[in-house]
Amino acid sequence: MEDPDHRAPADAAAQPGHAEQVAALYREHHGVLVAFLQCRLNSRADAQEIAQEVYVKLLAMSGMEHIDSPRAFLFRMATNLSVDYLRKRAVRSNQPHEPQDEDWQATPLPEQHAWAMQQWKRVQIALRELPAKTSRAFVLHVVEGRDFATVAREMKLSERMVRYHVSHALAHCWERCFAPEVS
Repeated sequence: MEDPDHRAPADAAAQPGHAEQVAALYREHHGVLVAFLQCRLNSRADAQEIAQEVYVKLLAMSGMEHIDSPRAFLFRMATNLSVDYLRKRAVRSNQPHEPQDEDWQATPLPEQHAWAMQQWKRVQIALRELPAKTSRAFVLHVVEGRDFATVAREMKLSERMVRYHVSHALAHCWERCFAPEVS
């Protein structure tokens, strides 16, 4: 597999549907991608910046028809860009840091782990508030990483209904877990 961060840019306009594919990836995975990057970088602003860079690089690619799992590719690109970012940040702060390929699986700092566990508990509570079909579709697609067609077959629903359930669950979980708390 080619390195996802070092592809020759191509004219995205020459690829009808390429921009739509990237837009669909954005709609389906942006919130989760930013949360993933925020845990890695310990900064929401940096996470959003890296996520935006990922989508820009995807748009500049020559197409995605040869990619088996666009979601996995998206997260691999984000991982690679975050490692590069951490290297640059370490150089700027004069702290030696040579991230290895396994760094994306490294044990987080205790504060990050506590925050992640707190967020996971909030997600679990939010999922219990949803109808069973909505919660199950979310878990199968987002947590287990199954594509919409597979989830649709397993749940005996149309892909459109699975997309509806997943987007409804994502919106609900986002509201419960990440929206600023209003007193």
